[in-house]
Amino acid sequence: MLVMHSHVEFTLDYLMPYIVIGARIAVILLLAWMGTLAAHRGVKTLRIQTERRAQSGGSTDGETQKRVNTMTRVTGSALGILIWTAAFVMVLHELNFNVEPLIAGAGVAGVAIGFGAQSLIKDVLNGMFLLIENQLRINDVATIDGTSGLVEEINLRTTVLRSEDGAVHVIPNGSIQKLSNLTRDFSYAVFNVTVDYGQDLDNAMKVVNELGTELRAEEPWSQTILDPLEMLGVDRLADSGAVIKFRLRTLPMKQWTIAREMNRRLKRRFEEAGVELAFPSQTLYLAPEAPADLREQLRTAVREVLAERTRPKNPAAGDS
Repeated sequence: MLVMHSHVEFTLDYLMPYIVIGARIAVILLLAWMGTLAAHRGVKTLRIQTERRAQSGGSTDGETQKRVNTMTRVTGSALGILIWTAAFVMVLHELNFNVEPLIAGAGVAGVAIGFGAQSLIKDVLNGMFLLIENQLRINDVATIDGTSGLVEEINLRTTVLRSEDGAVHVIPNGSIQKLSNLTRDFSYAVFNVTVDYGQDLDNAMKVVNELGTELRAEEPWSQTILDPLEMLGVDRLADSGAVIKFRLRTLPMKQWTIAREMNRRLKRRFEEAGVELAFPSQTLYLAPEAPADLREQLRTAVREVLAERTRPKNPAAGDS
């Protein structure tokens, strides 16, 4: 039996082709890395120029920052994926893989996937329009199809909201039917105050206007309230009282803080001015033919309730 032994000598001539291929791959990866850095730097430069242009045009810094941050994240991610995908294909080519069938197959597979992933394509297209039309930005507060929260992420496929209780809602962009941006350019703190029917409504509205003027003149509220209080008048006549409606225009996301402070002061100011707020009440009428014992029972119950309300409280006895 003839046994042949092969012996490979790792000479420079033998290793040279592998060294060349390795050097080419290293150059491709280096160029991809440099291209990614250049793309991020270009996006950063574009962001700075956009901010300056918006500020010179009178836009608020907060609104500009929201839009720029959103576009920067999405654009940077898209460019990074594109650059490294091209680098991956070039590395395969250097390793003597035939990438032409891969590219052709990817095209055919893309068509096949397109028919089977129409919802995915719809998500991506809707995400592009969200960004192009500036409908939503990161750090906006929005309501999407009944779900409200802070916009934490905007991707081409999904939008991520975080609600007040900390829950994270991931919403496919293609399923968005109705979007309400609560913090676009400015916000309104809207108030509906129900005043008892026995009160002077003109006096109540005067007290509200005076309080709105005082609040807008104080710091730090003067920086967040953009316009004087807008009195809309008596909005409706409810069961328990007349509803006075007014609002304050504020900076984005400041309407809730202003509303809490206004409600706190309004309660105290109404007490000082003698304006009574309405509370739910019900009037009971007895028919003339009602039994006398029923009338007497009702009178007794009312007397007991009134006596209980007017009786002095004794903390030592546990009254509260």
